[in-house]
Amino acid sequence: MAEYHYDVVVIGAGPAGEGAAMNAAKKGKRVAIIETKDSVGGNCTHLGTIPSKALRHAVKQIITFNTNSMFRDIGEPRWFSFPRVLKNAERVISKQVSLRTQFYARNRVDLFTGSAFILDEHRVEVRGSQTTREVINAKTIVIATGSRPYLPENVNFRHSRIYNSDTILKLSHTPRTLIIYGAGVIGCEYASIFSGLGVKVDLINPGNRLLSFLDDEISDALSYHLRNNGILVRHNEEYDSVEGDEHGVVVTMKSGKRIRADAFLWCNGRTGNTDGLGLENIGLEANSRGQLAVDQYYRTAVQSVYAAGDVIGWPSLASAAYDQGRAAASAIVEDDFFRHVDDVPTGIYTIPEISSVGRTERELTEAKIPYEVGQAFFKDLARAQITGEAVGMLKLLFHRETKEILGIHCFGDQAAEIVHIGQAIMNQKGEANSLEYFINTTFNYPTMAEAYRVAALNGLNRIF
Repeated sequence: MAEYHYDVVVIGAGPAGEGAAMNAAKKGKRVAIIETKDSVGGNCTHLGTIPSKALRHAVKQIITFNTNSMFRDIGEPRWFSFPRVLKNAERVISKQVSLRTQFYARNRVDLFTGSAFILDEHRVEVRGSQTTREVINAKTIVIATGSRPYLPENVNFRHSRIYNSDTILKLSHTPRTLIIYGAGVIGCEYASIFSGLGVKVDLINPGNRLLSFLDDEISDALSYHLRNNGILVRHNEEYDSVEGDEHGVVVTMKSGKRIRADAFLWCNGRTGNTDGLGLENIGLEANSRGQLAVDQYYRTAVQSVYAAGDVIGWPSLASAAYDQGRAAASAIVEDDFFRHVDDVPTGIYTIPEISSVGRTERELTEAKIPYEVGQAFFKDLARAQITGEAVGMLKLLFHRETKEILGIHCFGDQAAEIVHIGQAIMNQKGEANSLEYFINTTFNYPTMAEAYRVAALNGLNRIF
């Protein structure tokens, strides 16, 4: 048996695991990280964030070429297959893996390949990598195992035409029709991607509106533009059965409807990767979705065990996972840089994309906070007119009396980039957080950032 000794052992080399390992190493701790895959990056790099966003970018370029009359001098609109577009994502994945592998080497973090099994509060066994048994002793354990698609038992995911949000990246053809079950972030993003490739998409939503956590106006805008792009959205529907045959898939709804398509994509929920981890050996128990409960310092009920990222649930974003991992490491070393990760901006990469931070109109109304609205429509911005990306808007919610920024909601091209300008002001203390900043600051012209000045002026005009 090979036995090793470290200060910190991190389970999982995704965003949360990387954040924890890098921060702990930079604080002088001896760190080991255990990863089941042959390369680092986690599901974020290999199955989720990176490939889906690379796919989206390629599809967006195809849409631009096929709809912009200027390109007709080059040739007629073209059709691109899903596997061909996927190659662009594979190129990005390899670059990300190479970059992140260097991080571990540079910071002298030792990487163990295999499955982690917790023996007790300070020992973790690495299984499946070597013939020799490997046990890592550490003062602290960080669980950053991420999540995977939640798969109900009554759907046969072994069928060649039935996919989930992981296996869809192995799709070797382009279906003419596709049913997507689940209209959360992942479902809406893939609906945009496949629709952009000319696939007829049915998006099945068990709820009564798309992405209900968004501001109502933004949710309504998304619903309109998905339908405008040819996606059929079916609200308040739940499946009764999903049956695949040689020619396609038939989905029968509890309402009695039957829908047929060439392929079926399941995008309804995720579950934490905690099964088989040996949690019972330290008295920990995950909830029904495989998630672990933590305190404000990302510590579990066991003093020496921390957890971060998708495995603890909300908000299940790569950006938050990095920061949660770093925060867990800061709590472990007890430095002055600890920050509990909250008020995280959302970035939803539909076509067009969505981003928001802060509170929605519904939340402010329920809290009886006197707010006002400032809007800037992209169709009126010179930069959007130049780029041809005129769909969308920036919406600022601010306190009617103090002019404090309370919420920022953006829909349209570059929304996930634009939101950070307002986020920086919203996070300032006292009078520095004010709508007037956008009035008194000169923005480059023409830019998308200019939307903040336009929205601020629009909002001030509503105050009497």
